[in-house]
Amino acid sequence: MNGEWLRRGRDGRLSAYLLSDAAVLCRAERGPDGSWDPARTVGGDQRLHSVLALGQGADGYTHLVSWRPTVTGESGLVHSTHFRPRLSALDWTPIGHPNKKGDRTGAPAVAVDARGRAHVFVRNKGGGVSMAAQKEKGGWDPWRDLKGSAVREDLAAVTGESGLVELFAAVPDGILHWRQEELGATPVMEEALEASVRPGTLRALATSAGSSTLFYTDEAGELCAWRPGAKPVPLLSSVGPGPVSVIRCELDGFDCTLLAQRSASGRIAFAAYPTEQESAGAWWTESGPRLPADATVSLAQDEEGRVVAAALTPGTGELLLTRRKDEPGLALEAWRPV
Repeated sequence: MNGEWLRRGRDGRLSAYLLSDAAVLCRAERGPDGSWDPARTVGGDQRLHSVLALGQGADGYTHLVSWRPTVTGESGLVHSTHFRPRLSALDWTPIGHPNKKGDRTGAPAVAVDARGRAHVFVRNKGGGVSMAAQKEKGGWDPWRDLKGSAVREDLAAVTGESGLVELFAAVPDGILHWRQEELGATPVMEEALEASVRPGTLRALATSAGSSTLFYTDEAGELCAWRPGAKPVPLLSSVGPGPVSVIRCELDGFDCTLLAQRSASGRIAFAAYPTEQESAGAWWTESGPRLPADATVSLAQDEEGRVVAAALTPGTGELLLTRRKDEPGLALEAWRPV
C-alpha cells in the first residue's frame, strides 16, 4: 500500500484499510470505547489487483486508487472516495490508463489538493510519470505526461501546507521532484537529486508552510530526510525494509515528526525529533510484540489528538492498535487486537 492506511475521518473516527486478494477492505472505529466494526468491502464488487494508494484532503475525505483487470492482459486505474468511516465508500470509478490501454505500469500514488481534488500519479510505459486530476465539478481531466525517465515503480505524493500537490520519484541514480506552481496547474519537475535510494522506501510529509520532507533509505541503510532546495540529511539507521510511517504531532508542547517502522526483530520501532530539526538527532525505541515479516505499521491521530499506531499482518488479517498515554514523552498503551 502506498500511503498511510490508518486514517482519521471527517467525524473523528479511525479507519484501517486492508488489501485482500481481489478487494479493498475497511475496518472502522465505532466510538471512543475502543470497539470496531468488522471488515467490509470498499467501493463495490469490482475485482481489483492487490495494490492500493491512499490520500486524504483537508476535508477529511479519504481517496483510494487501485488497478483493476479489464480485458485479458490489460488493466485500468480506478478511484473511490470514502467520506466517513462508517458510511460506504463510493463505487470504484474508472480513470483509465496513462497509455490509453495496456497492463499495469506501476504502483499509483494519490494526493488531494486544497480544493479536495485527487491527483493520481503512476509510471507510464515510457518510464516517465503521468498524472490524472479530478475536475472541480466532477469527472477527470485527461492524462498528462509529466516526463522523467527510468522512474522506478514506487512514487511518493504529498500535499503541502499551501494545498499544492508534490510528487517524488526514485530513479537509478537519484530522486526527481515535481511541484505545482499554483492550484490546478500541472506539476513541473523542479529538481533532480543525485542519491542512492533503496527501492520501495519513499515517504513524504508536509513539514512547514513552504516545505515538504521526503524520507528514504539509502543503499548504506541510512534513513535520510530531504527537502528540495537543500541537501539530504542522514537521520538514523533504518531498522527494517520498506518505507517508514510518518506523521507530525505535538509531543510535550513541541511540533515533532514521528517515525515508525517494523524492525528486524519483528517489533515496531518509533523515533521522534523536532520537525525540520534533523540536527537534534533521533533514536529508535521498540514497542509491542514480535510480528511476522509481512507486518506493516501506520500512524494517525485520534479525535483527541493522541498518537495512534496500528500494525497489520496481511497474512492473517490481524490488526493491533496502541495509543499514546497521557503522560510526558512517547509512552504507549499496551498493544491490543482490534
